[in-house]
Amino acid sequence: MNILVAPDKFRGSLEAADVCQAVTEGILLAYPDATVTSIPLADGGEGTSRILTGQARGSYVKVRVSDPLGREIETEYGLSHDKQTAFIEMAAASGLALLSVEERNPLLTSTYGTGELIKDALDKGVGRIILGIGGSATTEGGIGMAAALGCRFFDKNNALLPPNGASLNAIHAIDISQLDTRLKSVSVVVACDVTNPLFGMNGAAFVYGPQKGADSDMVTTLDSGLKNLTKVASETLGKDVSKEPGAGAAGGLGAGCLWFLNATLKDGVSIVMDQSNITDIIENSDLVITGEGKVDEQTLAGKVVKGLADSCNTYGVPLAVVCGTLQITPEQVRSAGITYAVSVLNRPMDLDHAQQEAFGLVRDATFHLVRLFFSNRKN
Repeated sequence: MNILVAPDKFRGSLEAADVCQAVTEGILLAYPDATVTSIPLADGGEGTSRILTGQARGSYVKVRVSDPLGREIETEYGLSHDKQTAFIEMAAASGLALLSVEERNPLLTSTYGTGELIKDALDKGVGRIILGIGGSATTEGGIGMAAALGCRFFDKNNALLPPNGASLNAIHAIDISQLDTRLKSVSVVVACDVTNPLFGMNGAAFVYGPQKGADSDMVTTLDSGLKNLTKVASETLGKDVSKEPGAGAAGGLGAGCLWFLNATLKDGVSIVMDQSNITDIIENSDLVITGEGKVDEQTLAGKVVKGLADSCNTYGVPLAVVCGTLQITPEQVRSAGITYAVSVLNRPMDLDHAQQEAFGLVRDATFHLVRLFFSNRKN
């Protein structure tokens, strides 16, 4: 039997590669003769760059850039083996994880460091950039990134504005004359796992601002600012991208990438799956096992599990899902095309214990599901 193992990470406990190892051990305990293929996956959030770099047999480039508050940090991005594709995560430079809880303030944070990562990749001569935009600390429409690449933003008195959330409402003019011309010859694909518009009640500020430190007044100010940015950027660049699915991702960085990088937004799991040629492996598998820390309604809207379910349904291959928290109904499991879904928790336990024991819990749950699966197959 050929079994494909293709999970996302279990946030806070296991990276995707670790989940692969735990699932593989469970499979071989249950069915020692199985042929197991492991492909760690991601949905465009943290960890995507590392997975894509590994798939491309690439290496890592160390670079010093600005963090969300403008402090210098050392971070990295991936470069494919042929040096033609850069794999960048905005979270590496502009991520929420780089700030303490007390430092979170989307009026002050900026994606400038993400622009610096892109500029470094351009200096390396790449022809393609894959940019993951999950985990941001920002709500400024990507103006920081654009500033690092040569854009300038002015108020009504022609004063240069700092590229952060607090400046959005004051933007009166955008000068793109010094925008890095190398962007015209580079293909930029943005890995994005949300479909929110740029502003409005379902936009970047209202939906994601609070988790980045915004109180209710800040949310209103930022939403108004993103609306103002839309007006000025649309006039300057000749297109309104604010309602494009994913424009509101990463505090509006999705829209910024469309405006300033002429990028294409694509759901992250599709990018990772395409890069790995996973559909060919699915077609020749008897069973696919995936998983992530929590499976809920958001999972079914474009995460790793949904992407695999669609491919498995195409080829008539059963899909089993292991997870820490299972928050979808049997009806949702069935309609999503999932064959089997199970929480790995085998007794009542708090989050700390679940995370500490995650490897063994995943291994044991896999053992049981594989035993059940092959028992049914024999019948």
